[in-house]
Amino acid sequence: MKPDLKRELYAEFLGTLVLIAFGAGVVAQVVLSNNGNGTYLSINLAWGFAVTMGIYVAGGVSGAHLNPAVTLALAFRRDIPWSKVLPYFVAQIAGAFAGAALAFFVYREAFNAFDNGTRQMNTASIFATYPSKHLTAFGGLSGGLIDQIIGTALLLLVIRAIGDARNNPAGNLGPVAIGFLVMVIGMAFGFNAGYAINPARDFGPRLFTAVAGWGFEVFRANNFYFWVPIAGPLIGGPLGSFVYDALIGKHFPTK
Repeated sequence: MKPDLKRELYAEFLGTLVLIAFGAGVVAQVVLSNNGNGTYLSINLAWGFAVTMGIYVAGGVSGAHLNPAVTLALAFRRDIPWSKVLPYFVAQIAGAFAGAALAFFVYREAFNAFDNGTRQMNTASIFATYPSKHLTAFGGLSGGLIDQIIGTALLLLVIRAIGDARNNPAGNLGPVAIGFLVMVIGMAFGFNAGYAINPARDFGPRLFTAVAGWGFEVFRANNFYFWVPIAGPLIGGPLGSFVYDALIGKHFPTK
């Protein structure tokens, strides 16, 4: 493995770990305290700032994708070589798994107090996303897929705008802006399916729950819903990036 790629993969791993440790940690605090230590608002705020912190950790090394949907969108734009896509995916998923494990380790006694050591699906949602009960068609698959495609398309559309110096020279405030972006997506579109908008953010922690006591019901639940927050973002990310380029990015005057 080339030294530069190795360094980038370490950055993606650590940045995603930080993102998930804070994100899963805030949900654990709210759920395990029965809303005594936080609310849905605090979850949205913390996830947004968690993204900001993860970007500051990895941004100067790998660009801090922290999300396979971002990596795939950049590959389609030829901003990164396709040879980096799968290694980045693996590093991001591994970082998400480790971040979930870290949050669980910190709160292991709170989990035991909450469920007496018998892991239940109501706490599996601390780590991965599941569809709300009102998404009834095909176990929430159709509505969840639309939700994830649109949410991730908006994510990448605005990320492209923030990162386009011809449009918004955000500079060092770029990570803060992206954090607010994730925050507003959660506040606006979190009701249906928990706004995963990131395959690594969902799959890595879901895999952790499968091996940490919740079992493989986390993959079978809701008619095998687990593939939706993987496929939806991988469709929506490149779509949102394409829309930005087609309507704005390609229309700046050349100097």
